[in-house]
Amino acid sequence: MTPDEVARHASGLRHQLAVRLELDGHIRTPGWREAVEGVPRHEFIPEFFVRVDPASGPTLWDPTSADLSTPDRWLALAYQDASQVTQLDGKTTPSDVTGLVEGNPTSSSTMPSLVVRMWEDLEVEDGDRVLEIGTGTGYSTALGCHRLGADNITSVEFDSEVADRAQQALARAGYRPHLILGDGEKGLSGGAPYDRIIATCSFRYVPQTWLAQSKPGTIILVTLSGWLGGTGLVKLTVTGDGTAEGQFLPGYVSFMPSRAHYPEPAVIPDLADGSIPRPTSVGPDAVATYGPAQLVAQLAIPEAQYLQLGSDDDKPDHVIIQPDGSYAAFTGKPGAWAVQQGGPQKFWDAVEAALTDWSEAGEPPIEQFQVSVTPQAQVVRFHRSPTTWRLPSPSELH
Repeated sequence: MTPDEVARHASGLRHQLAVRLELDGHIRTPGWREAVEGVPRHEFIPEFFVRVDPASGPTLWDPTSADLSTPDRWLALAYQDASQVTQLDGKTTPSDVTGLVEGNPTSSSTMPSLVVRMWEDLEVEDGDRVLEIGTGTGYSTALGCHRLGADNITSVEFDSEVADRAQQALARAGYRPHLILGDGEKGLSGGAPYDRIIATCSFRYVPQTWLAQSKPGTIILVTLSGWLGGTGLVKLTVTGDGTAEGQFLPGYVSFMPSRAHYPEPAVIPDLADGSIPRPTSVGPDAVATYGPAQLVAQLAIPEAQYLQLGSDDDKPDHVIIQPDGSYAAFTGKPGAWAVQQGGPQKFWDAVEAALTDWSEAGEPPIEQFQVSVTPQAQVVRFHRSPTTWRLPSPSELH
């Protein structure tokens, strides 16, 4: 394909994408429809990894670009409503490899439906100044520039190589926002106060620095997640000095965590030194399946990690651990679990109590989970329920 042919084909694919996103309810206003039709996503993902799941063995990643594949295939994938992985293990890009490779995704271009839905949820108005946490490929940044003007967009990226690629892509597409290399958790005080703050990576709590760089009425959109896999998009409105109120929004939303919010490598405890196993109605499936129950369990034990060890006779193959060495180990199957607890805390008791509260409250969906932020604490509660859980504080990160 010639460059002109690529541009014409991409324009048609953008139109098709915008139509689908509007029909599915992700695009709700004309301004964002124009942004999706106007921003060339392929410029932001000139290369990416396509996931390959072999019949056996680990997940593999296939490097893809116009040269490594074909222009038609590359463009078709670029304009799918799908996330495209652009970096593995914090360093490997598609141009670094020549064939299938293993690795853990550390940067990606988020699926367009989620990107535009988040921008819609942010409720921007003309002239709003936006702080974006996590530039990534720059595609979301470009949509914001198209809708609000580049001068109103400030975007912070932690990874220098990712930031450099995003800057080049934004320039190719004709957008020149304020791009900052730094820790997104710190925001950017020089541009404060902002009218809106949006994060494209997840956090275990809402950084207080963002509230300090806001004003009453500022809307903050951030995905809160944790080490057990519980995750959800939270929409907050700043109500005063260091305070905000809001709730989780419906739907599954998952982003890669901010680098500082990754857990330490898990250490398998000595399972021989524990209590006698007892029956439990709440097993590891409560934390292995996305939904409000998983989120409740995570809120009850925010420092915990889940390990699946593999079946070995009657030995536990599901273990949940805490940094202090406490653990809960499970044998059995759904509906017939037994739990053995060891270490300083019998924390599975807290999970059982939390899920009982959730059940007695009528098993409210995630959008009925409310979030309150003050300088002293950040808490989550069910709608009209006195039960609260505290989110971790910065000092509790490991």
